[in-house]
Amino acid sequence: MFDNLSDKLDLAFKSLTGERKLTELNVAESIKEIRRALVAADVNYTIAKEFTEKVRGKALGTQNVLKSVNPGQLMIKIVSDELTELMGGQAAGINLKGSPSVILIAGLQGSGKTTFSGKLAHFLKTKRQKLPLLVACDVYRPAAIDQLEIIGEQISVPVYKELENKNPVEIALKSIAHAQAHGFDVVIVDTAGRLAVDEEMMREITNVREAISPNETLFVVDSMTGQDAVNTAKTFNDRLNFDGVVLTKMDGDTRGGAALSIKYTVGKPIKYVSMGEKMDTLDVFYPERMAQRILGMGDIVSLVEKAQEQFDEVEAKRLEKKIMKNKFDFNDFLSQIKQIRKMGDMKSLINMIPGIGKAMKDVDIDDKALNRVEAIIFSMTPEERNKPELLSMSRKKRISSGSGQDLNQLNLFIKQFDQMRKMMHQMTKMPGFAQGKMPQPMKQGFRRR
Repeated sequence: MFDNLSDKLDLAFKSLTGERKLTELNVAESIKEIRRALVAADVNYTIAKEFTEKVRGKALGTQNVLKSVNPGQLMIKIVSDELTELMGGQAAGINLKGSPSVILIAGLQGSGKTTFSGKLAHFLKTKRQKLPLLVACDVYRPAAIDQLEIIGEQISVPVYKELENKNPVEIALKSIAHAQAHGFDVVIVDTAGRLAVDEEMMREITNVREAISPNETLFVVDSMTGQDAVNTAKTFNDRLNFDGVVLTKMDGDTRGGAALSIKYTVGKPIKYVSMGEKMDTLDVFYPERMAQRILGMGDIVSLVEKAQEQFDEVEAKRLEKKIMKNKFDFNDFLSQIKQIRKMGDMKSLINMIPGIGKAMKDVDIDDKALNRVEAIIFSMTPEERNKPELLSMSRKKRISSGSGQDLNQLNLFIKQFDQMRKMMHQMTKMPGFAQGKMPQPMKQGFRRR
């Protein structure tokens, strides 16, 4: 996501390397490269031009004020602020007033509406402690109801459906009555999409909206379609006047044009971004954090939030006591791997660390390395997992064969595990080590050589 844009913007800032201050000449050169980068990212030329003119004005306005600041760093700060503003400025909340709150989901077929509906239900259930009800109002697409039911089972959220009724307005109204009668506090209505915008589609979604008066109408767009997504959103908004946008497939081959242009063009905020098929891959859209990630500045706030979501205080205290006694074992290591997996893929996590993501952009981060570690540990007996010191050569050969790993790789992993174990034990002896303050989860792993 945004890799090409980040690289091109990086080149634009490098044109200021060695300069002692911002001048009209070097600012003009940098601005030209920034505009090219935005257009290549599928940002409308008019938007790119207006954006860069704002950047130019601010850069030249500070040239005689902030003489002590590195020109490249100053330009990055200005571009970061302008990108944040272009994408909406502040994170937009979701309106959940009323009982039940009603959220209407709209969009074209294939944009990821149904999957997003499930992700939103899971998000509201786990992070907002809501009791959601999913509603199947796509009465046209084959297996649409089945897909929603499968998603509902995955996240343990019930689905309201009427197999014989083909009237979306009636289904939506009855689902709200059902929610009121059974104590659901959020109703998420998944509507039908089409392959293209047409009058029948717009009339139907408008009728549903007028009938149920939702708290929120969210328009779902496939971010991989770039400017097409922006144009479709504008067409929908002209008729539907929705409340916010959801960008799906942000983990795909997207140039970023939709994320950068949609707020400017439509005038409605991006509320959520979706990355991946798993139900826990939905994030609130924070313009400032996204701008920082585009510019290679990382997103440490989101990383900390992900870690806190998986933090288990009881487990941390138990683990700390074992480390202090130098009793950290392979079972403990497995529990750490599980916490890391819950946070997301390694590449995404690394990109959130300021300075690290850019430095490792060409490094192949292999999530399968964790699979190899798990295979090795699962090939051990319970006794061997509890007591790493038992691993003799004969035991190692058996584990190597059982896990399908080369003996040299196995020895390397065990060596690194032992080094990590000793290092963590030594840390407990350092001045200022406070009980219960050990950071979680530990991100030690084994490397292939």
